[in-house]
Amino acid sequence: MVASDALTAVQKQRTVTGCLLVLMCAPGAPALAADAEQAVQGLRDGASLELLSRNFFLSNDFRSPSPSGKHYTQEWAQGFITHLESGFTPGTLGVGFDAHGFLGLKLDGGKGHSGTGLLPLDQDGRSQSNYSSAGGALKLRTSRTTLAFGEMMVQTPVFDTADKRLQPEYATGLLLDSREIEDVQVLAGHFTAFKNQNGSTGKGDFDGYGVSTRTGGIDFIGANLFENRPVGGALYASQLSDTWHQYYANLHLQQSGVSLDSNAYHTRDYGSAVAGAIDNTAYSLAGKYTAGAHGLTLAYQKINGDTPFDFVGGDSIYLANSIKYADFNGPHERSWQARYDLDLAAFGVPGLKFMTRYVTGRGINGTHAPQGGGYNPFDPSVGEYVPQQGDGGRHWERDIDLRYVVQSGPARNLSVQVSQVTHRANAAQGGSDIDRLYIVVEYPITFGKL
Repeated sequence: MVASDALTAVQKQRTVTGCLLVLMCAPGAPALAADAEQAVQGLRDGASLELLSRNFFLSNDFRSPSPSGKHYTQEWAQGFITHLESGFTPGTLGVGFDAHGFLGLKLDGGKGHSGTGLLPLDQDGRSQSNYSSAGGALKLRTSRTTLAFGEMMVQTPVFDTADKRLQPEYATGLLLDSREIEDVQVLAGHFTAFKNQNGSTGKGDFDGYGVSTRTGGIDFIGANLFENRPVGGALYASQLSDTWHQYYANLHLQQSGVSLDSNAYHTRDYGSAVAGAIDNTAYSLAGKYTAGAHGLTLAYQKINGDTPFDFVGGDSIYLANSIKYADFNGPHERSWQARYDLDLAAFGVPGLKFMTRYVTGRGINGTHAPQGGGYNPFDPSVGEYVPQQGDGGRHWERDIDLRYVVQSGPARNLSVQVSQVTHRANAAQGGSDIDRLYIVVEYPITFGKL
């Protein structure tokens, strides 16, 4: 730099500094500073920071050939999940943000038994020793309506990210949440990118049985009606790019000791129909009777159509018989459930709960799925179309679950859950014969006001 240029730079610096001093000393400067302080306080008001320690052991014992060719997979991992939720700046339009971070550490999982979904795999098929991710969303609020943009968890019947493994799933897009009408929550969203449960980036795709978000994204709008009243319901509609239009309805009743819950979906292909022709109606009805510490649930579920009831997002199926391993959503499938719950607080062990259930499904026939679609693709190795499921498919699943939550003391809210799953199927159903064991230890830490 020549001398004249250096002098000019110094003069410019002094000019900028002088302007800043004038602004700070001007009559409006205290107001600007006060506004900034109020904005900071607004972000802090109602803010929360949570850290969840999650220790997860998962073992799969395949009693029939598995898709990976392994007879046994088992992994043990430790995860740390943080969630930061801010308040909003004051004013008609408040601004805030949410952020999350994750760290996963492998404790056990060799190449010979990797692939449970707890940990990502390297190019050699080995479980990675660690993985991490982070994300967040900007949010705007006016009145009782919030608009968020970024990476977040979503919970609706037509698109729901799951939290079933070490890391929750996240979706990237827009979410509108409005409660302007009393007892009515309106939700609308547009999502195009996803972070899977064992992924480090939010650029993945969510896959269903024969569909995927690789062709675009998913849009939805809906409302939860009268959630806190004895009788309530929900109505939703969604669109998966060039794949389907899906509609959902719910009606539920809650009375003393008795609850009823009904769910129905209708799915039709549209646009390019990249998964093939789809015309599917699925519904379920569940009733629960509670007497003291005991609860008994009975449920029935039916799928009408030549294709399975399909969805993207790990929990985007609110049918009664979608449980730990199987969804009982095969084409033309009928399924029944019997479930028993026991709260052992009544026997002197507060915080300890037991659950067991049995679901059986039959009548599956996938042979009429449209040829060339996602559910009956052409297999060049055999030179013919191979449907995902055959004719006469049937299967059953039994779940046993025991969960204890510490009620007081330094370890308050520490939970230990042990779950055992058994699933058996014939060849036409296409699912694996598997015995699965989960052991999950969680300890949440909620920090005070930030």
